Order: sequence, then C-alpha cells, then structure tokens
Amino acid sequence: MVRYVYDFHEGGRDLAGLLGGKGANLAEMTRLGLPVPPGFVISTEACRTFLTTGAEPDGLAPEISRHLTGLESAAGRLLGQPDNPLLLSVRSGARFSMPGMMETILDIGLNDESVLGLAKSSGNERFAWDSYRRLVQMFGSTVMGVDSALFERAMGLLKEVRGVTDDLRLDASDLAELVEAYKNLISDETGETFPQSPAEQLRRAVLAVFDSWNGARARLYRRREHIPDDLGTAVTVQRMVFGNLGHDSGSGVAFTRDPATGRPGLYGDYLVDAQGEDVVAGIRNTVPLAELEQLDPTSYGRLRDHMETLERHYRDLCDIEFTIERGTLWMLQTRVGKRTAEAAFAIAAELTDEGIVTPDEGLARVTGEQLVRLMFPRFDASATGDALAHGLPASPGAAVGAAVFDSAEAVQRAAAGEKVVLVRQETTPDDLPGMVAAQAVLTSRGGKTSHAAVVARGMGKVCVCGAEELSVDTDARRFTTRDGTVVAEGTVISVDGSAGAVYAGAAPLVDSALMRYFETGEESAGLVDSVARALQYADGVRRLEVRANADTPEDAARARRFGAQGIGLCRTEHMFLGERRKLVEQMILADTDAARERALDALLPLQRQDFTGILEAMDGLPVTIRLLDPPLHEFLPDRTDLAVRIATAEAQGAAPDPHDTELLAAVSRMHEENPMLGLRGVRLGLVIPGLVAMQVRAIAEAAVERIRAGGSPEPEIMVPLVGAVEELRIEREVVERVLAQVAEETGVPVHCPVGTMIELPRAALTAGRIAEEAEFFSFGTNDLTQTTWGFSRDDVEAAFFSAYLDKGIFATSPFETIDRAGVGRLVDIAVTEGRATRPDLKIGVCGEHGGDPDSVHFFHSAGLDYVSCSPFRVPVARLEAGRAALPASGTSDSR
Repeated sequence: MVRYVYDFHEGGRDLAGLLGGKGANLAEMTRLGLPVPPGFVISTEACRTFLTTGAEPDGLAPEISRHLTGLESAAGRLLGQPDNPLLLSVRSGARFSMPGMMETILDIGLNDESVLGLAKSSGNERFAWDSYRRLVQMFGSTVMGVDSALFERAMGLLKEVRGVTDDLRLDASDLAELVEAYKNLISDETGETFPQSPAEQLRRAVLAVFDSWNGARARLYRRREHIPDDLGTAVTVQRMVFGNLGHDSGSGVAFTRDPATGRPGLYGDYLVDAQGEDVVAGIRNTVPLAELEQLDPTSYGRLRDHMETLERHYRDLCDIEFTIERGTLWMLQTRVGKRTAEAAFAIAAELTDEGIVTPDEGLARVTGEQLVRLMFPRFDASATGDALAHGLPASPGAAVGAAVFDSAEAVQRAAAGEKVVLVRQETTPDDLPGMVAAQAVLTSRGGKTSHAAVVARGMGKVCVCGAEELSVDTDARRFTTRDGTVVAEGTVISVDGSAGAVYAGAAPLVDSALMRYFETGEESAGLVDSVARALQYADGVRRLEVRANADTPEDAARARRFGAQGIGLCRTEHMFLGERRKLVEQMILADTDAARERALDALLPLQRQDFTGILEAMDGLPVTIRLLDPPLHEFLPDRTDLAVRIATAEAQGAAPDPHDTELLAAVSRMHEENPMLGLRGVRLGLVIPGLVAMQVRAIAEAAVERIRAGGSPEPEIMVPLVGAVEELRIEREVVERVLAQVAEETGVPVHCPVGTMIELPRAALTAGRIAEEAEFFSFGTNDLTQTTWGFSRDDVEAAFFSAYLDKGIFATSPFETIDRAGVGRLVDIAVTEGRATRPDLKIGVCGEHGGDPDSVHFFHSAGLDYVSCSPFRVPVARLEAGRAALPASGTSDSR
C-alpha cells in the first residue's frame, strides 16, 4: 500500500522530491537537533493522486489520524481540546520554493468553544480571539473561496468605527465581534457555516493546499521560474507556536548573508508581538534583525548559533523563518535562500575562497541569466537629481516606467507595450501577474523579507520596499511624497533598486561596472572581480568554443573583447543596405549578363573592404561568412509604396517615374506568397549567375590582403538553406574555382573551408550525405525551429504563443530555448550522421539559441564544437558552456 505521511524525524533534505522543500528542510533541522515544533508531512505523491483523481487518496485519512495521534500524545493535548487546545498550521511546500503562491492556514483546531480554553490557558484573551480571527479569515478565503477583500473591508470598517488605524489597538471584544462578522460573511457568501469540527478543518485545509498547486498565481510563477507542473506540493502539518503572545514574543525572517549583496553577516527583519505572515505581508514595518539583540539577547544568541550551524551544513546562504514564543526560540523553516545576481556571484566566490565549496560547485551556483542582469545599465548618479523618496534596496537594478497602482493595470499596459512600475502599499501573492509585467516594484511598507522583496529578488526584478515617505492611495491611483508632490497613475518614474531611491521622470542611464569591464578589461574589487573569476574558471573547464554573430568590424572587435573565439555567423546581406542598395537594384534589374556583371563588379570592392575589416578584427580566429541568404525583393522598395507612387502620378496627370515602373515590375515578378520558403539561400546562387562568385572573390581577395599585411585570416564560407547535397556540390565547385583563380592571380594560396547551415529538416535527416561535401555544419536553429514546427515566427508569436504557454503546450518559447524533443532530435541525428561520414566534421550553432543558457547545455551534450551568439551574449555563453561541462552533482538550488 502506498504511504503518504511521514513524521519529521523520518525525513531529510535528500527527500525534497517526496516531502517538498519545506518538509524536507524541517526534517533536516530536526535531525540536526534544532528547536523545531513537531509535525508531519503529507507527501507530494498524495497531492499528485488528488490532482489526478479529484478525490482524497485512499488511505490518506487513516494515516493522517495515526500521525495526529502521535502529535497529540507528545503534546499532552488534543486537537481543538476545549480547555487547552492543540492547534496546527497547515502549509504548502513544493520541491522548489514558490513564496506565497500556494496556501497556508494557521490555528487549525480553534472553534467557538476552544477559543475560550485558549484564552484561559494562555492568560491572554486578546491573543486567543486574534488567533481565531486569523483562522476564520484564512479558512474562509483559502478553503471556502470567499473574496479576501471582503474580510479586509470588514476589518477596516471596525477600525474606522473604533477610531484606530492599527490592528493591535483592537481589544479582545473587538476581535470577538470581528470573528462573528467573518462567520456571517462566510455564511452569506457560501451558504455554509464555518466548520466547528477540528478534524473537518484539518481535512479540508489539506485538500485546499493540494488544490492551490493549480491556482492561477502558482501556475504563472512556475512558468516564470521553469518549475515543472507535474511535481505537486507536499503539505506540512505542524504544532503551532505563537509570536503574538505579547512583547516577549515575535516572529522574523533571517538570512545568513545579505541576499541583496552577498555580504557576510546576519540580515533580516523582526516584528514584536506578531505571527510570521505579518512579517512577510509587509502590513506592519519591521525592525532590523540586529535590534533583536537588545530586545531578547538570549534568543538572538541562540538564533545566531543556529544560523551558523545551518550555513555550515547547507554550505550556502540560508533563508530562515523563526518565532519566539514567550522567550523560547523556534525554527519554523529553512531553505537555500533566493538571492540577487550580484549576491550569487559574491557568495560563490567567498564560499570558494573559504574552502566551503569546490571551484566546480562555485561555478554551478551562478548562472548566465544572473550574468545578463548584471550587464544591464545603471542610473547615472550624477544626473538623477533629488529623490522623491527612499526605501530599502530590496532587489538591485535600474528601471523606468509609468506608475500603476494595481496588478490588472500593469498587465494591461505592459501588453500594449508600455513600461510600467507597480506601486503598492504592500504586495500579496495575487499581485504576481502585475509584478511579472512591471519593470519594477515599489512599496511603501515592508522590509527586505516582505513578499514584494522575496518574489522580486527571485525574479531578478528591480524592487524598492518600505518607502515610508510615500503615502500610496491605490483607490485614487496616486502617491504623495513627504513634501506634498503628487504622482498620479501614468506618470513616469525611475526606480533604483541598488540605492533604494525613486526619482521623477526617466533618469539617465550609464553602463554597468561589468559592461565597462568587458569593454575595457579594467578589473575592480567586488562584483567585477567575482564575475571575472567565474568566467575565467568557466573558460578553463568548458569544451564548447564560443563565437559571435557579427557583421561589421566594430561588432567583431567588441565580440573579441567580450571573449569570443571567432565569428560563427557573418551575415553578408547586411552589407548590401544603405547606399549599396542601388547597386543591388541594378543587379536585380539587369536584363543582360553584361549589365549584371557591371553591378556585381561595383559591389566587389565594397564587399572586399567589409571582409578585410572583419578578418583584421578577428585575426587568427575563424570567421564563418554566410553567402547571401534573404530573398532579393527585400532589397527593393515596398510593392505597395511603389504602386501608390505610380497611381498618384497618374491621377495627377503626370507620367510615372520610369524607374519606379521598372522596379514595380521587378517586385511583382519576384513576389512570393511565402518568401521564407522561396527563392533564397543556396537557391539564389544557383539561379543568379555571378552572385556567389563575386562574394567568394571578395572573401578570397580580403584574405590575401590580410596575409600580405602580416595577418592570419581564417575565413570559412557557409552556404545557407541547403536541403540536398547536390545543391552544395554545385556551389562548392564555384567556390573552389574562384579560390583557385584568386590564388593564381595573386600568388597567395587561400585555404577556405566550405560548409553549410543546417536549417531545414531534410538537411538534418540527410546530414550523412551532405557531409560528403561539407567541411562543417552550423545549425541555423531559428529557421530550423520554424520549418520543424511549421511556424512563421513573425506571425505566430503575437497570434497564439501566449495561449500555448498558458495551456502548457510550451514551457517556454521554442524560439528562445531549443525544443529538445523536436528540433533537438534533428540536431542529434545530424551530428551523428554527419560525423559518421566525416569524423572530423566541425559543428556549431549560430541561431539565437547559441546564447540561451539552457540551450547551451543541450548543445554541449549533443557534441557540438561551438556556439555562436550576439556579442553581448558571449559572456553568458562562456559561463554556461563552463557550467555544462561540470560533472552532474546535487548542487545547491535556490529555486
């Protein structure tokens, strides 16, 4: 029979898949001897069964009952016992942390009778009614589906009647009145009464937590964080401990290092006379954790010792939740803490230096996605002016956008292409869609461990919390600064998450310190040094080379500064734009071979000059030059514009420009219903005499020029869109003939490997034959994805991709991350069959996927020799290529 329930002493952190992260880590702390309130875990297997069948798993109820009996025996009290009740918390806990995205219900076991017993046994009537109020509110919204805003409205109305602004100023009789109001609200909204049976409360709470796995905000968060949908959540059932018993009690959240910067030391927030949800909700401003040393030196000392124990044990930054109940410290949760990108690199470097982790582990703990965030610009401090307000720098970076005051408005404006900043008093899990859509989050309440701060840090979103100088009025959709300045919705503001400042208007940006390092090589202590060391180590362990996609000498030089080992894609069509377009028009309009040759002859020196500059910038490194690829009509004026010009002239009684008439005839003649699959790529060279020969001659003559100048050029010629080996064979003959001619004319032999882009399924499936003629393959994964899926990227991304993501057809766009099952399978086939024909076949990728972190790992495992990406993605690819080469290990995971 399947087992679903485990006591804390039966588990450990190695069982996170079964017990969820929360349950596994509570079990681990129990094993370490830390003070953990006893409890048990209902496994993710039970959740998956519930989600599959829609019913409580067979045998679950008796298992829960047996473990509950053990908990009651240890406590010497029964759940909901009238005179001295045992109370329980019921919390979600998936394998990967999803802060606030699923449900929690506290104080299970309270009812109209046991609340009186709790008041008597605790000696604190207000505490008892406050706990009951919390249960009815949580259970009503989470389990029974009542809109949480209705409870907040009832609370606000009571405070208004009593003339108070703080919940703490409501006395026991006020809270008892509020409980009745909440129960009546539940009855009115659902037709049900709040359950008085503790066993029924527990059963329904567990099922509600299971059900929350598929809640809208949980699905959105998993999509954003790339967490699989089929994991399910565990449920942790634990004896309640109370931080709201008076001034000798409280709750807090702590980190063993600063999650924003990575600096060592104890960081966090503490709230006197409060439960844990009060801390993360941000509804009351916390005090820094350091103040606990003055408030309760004994508990602070114990907490510090436990935090040191946990960091040594987990060998990483730990995030800890704790409660002090009348001077007794209880550890309620730990996990590997979420951190900013800056903190990730700093912590990895420091732990490696301290010998706590190996260099391999240090590299595994930083990611290319984090590196990208650090390359973003920062505000120019010398030009920002006076700040509107200051708050806590919860998540670093610089963001500009229009202020909006609710999640729905943020989503709507962002969907229309507007950049927005979500401004709230505090955020709740329901604000997640707006947080995802916004460039930054700004709150007037809450600390560095509030919901806004934790979620924003995890997403790499700019965030300033606790800006108490701001009065945020969400109903009026505005905020007011301390000096009376009113900022209405739609007003552009700038949020500096590194300095914790907010500015009016769009503040000017400057390059980040990291970008200056890549551009100049100038190292500095701190962040730049940590990143440089990580990249240096990655370069030492990676097998994949990293090249860049670059079409100009300037881009090539930048790519080399960023660490590129060559050019994997030089697109020659970009060299035919601007003033040169006229020469391309002449080539297209030529009605004789002689006229076409004159146009090609005019293009030749210009192409040669381009290639000379690029080969010079990449001297000694390979430069893969793709022959002309796009349809020729792309170099001609728009068909509609030409027709309008001609029609306008005729309507005015004037003769149309003969050149316009000639161009319109050519554009009409070359019009294609689906140009992506029309006359382009290798097909151009096969039907337009002299085009390939001109380009090859320009490449060869540029190489000769560089050789004579003392350089070491390494050009490679890539033929695009090959689908049959016969196409490549014909083009290769042209290439070799022209190379031989140039060598004979100049007396300088030019070695220039010839290969092809694999961007059609047929090319991948016949790669063994194509390798007979190709000396290298380069996967054009953008077109390969389009032709494999039958997508036109320009059309489908706006048309239905969002629906595909919502329905789970895609976990992420196949144009961003390689589709391993489909496109990846074609890559595997082509690599295997190509190398079976030509064992020394060099293989790379030059699509946008070459700079995507997850895709880089796939290309490593597929056996490619290099990836190529835009110059700005080169450092990312270098880092991920190094991480891909590391042996598989159970490395720390802060998700």
